[in-house]
Amino acid sequence: MRKACTAVVVAAGSARRMQGIDKIMAQVGGVPMLLRTALALSESEKIDSVVIVTRADLVQEVRSLCAGLPKLQAVVPGGESRAQSVLRGLDAVDTPLTAIHDGARPLVTKDVIDAAVDAAERCGAAAPAVAVHDTIKVAKDGVVQATPDRSTLFAVQTPQVFHTEKIKAAILAALAKGLSLTDDCSAAEKAGMKVRLTQGSEENLKITVPSDLALADAVLKRRERA
Repeated sequence: MRKACTAVVVAAGSARRMQGIDKIMAQVGGVPMLLRTALALSESEKIDSVVIVTRADLVQEVRSLCAGLPKLQAVVPGGESRAQSVLRGLDAVDTPLTAIHDGARPLVTKDVIDAAVDAAERCGAAAPAVAVHDTIKVAKDGVVQATPDRSTLFAVQTPQVFHTEKIKAAILAALAKGLSLTDDCSAAEKAGMKVRLTQGSEENLKITVPSDLALADAVLKRRERA
C-alpha cells in the first residue's frame, strides 16, 4: 500500500520581480498560472489532495478559481515568510507525505511529480533536480574565491516531498533558531535528513520575471505540437 500524499502549493509571495504583474493570476497558455499549477499536480495519481496557500487578500478569489478542482482540500492564507506559509499549509495536511510545490511552477509534469513522491516514500525526503550546465563561481566582494566542480552541482526544483511530520518539525526547528531557508530541503538538511534527488525537467520553469511568461507559453506550444 502506497502512502497518501497531499500537495501544498505555495503561492503567497509578493512577486516583487514581476514589475506589477500579479503572477499567480497571470495567464499561462490561456489559464491562470495558479490554476494550471494545481491542475498539473491533480493529474498525478500520486497526489491525493491539494492545499493552496495564498495571500490573505486572494483567498476568496482563489477558492472561486479552483472550486472545480476535484482534489482541492483547502485554500489557506499564508504567513509573513515562505517558511511560515508552508507551515500554514502543513497544518491543513492529514496525509503521511507532503509534496511542497511552488505555485509559480505551472509546467511541472506527471513524471517529475511521481518520481519525487516515490523516492520520498522510500527515503523520507526527495526533490527533483537538473544538472547545472554553466560554470559556477563563488565570489566575495566581486572577487572569485573558488570554482566548484560542476559535476557535483544541481539546480533543485519542486515539488519537494517529505514525510509530513518530519518536515513540519524541521521547519519549526529552523525558524526557532533563526536560520535562513532558501527552500524546504534546506530545513530537512539542517535537521539531519538525507534528501534524495530525482530527475527534474528543464521545462519545470519557475516564473520569476515577466519574460518567463513568454517562455512558459513557448513550452506549452511545443508540447501541443509534440
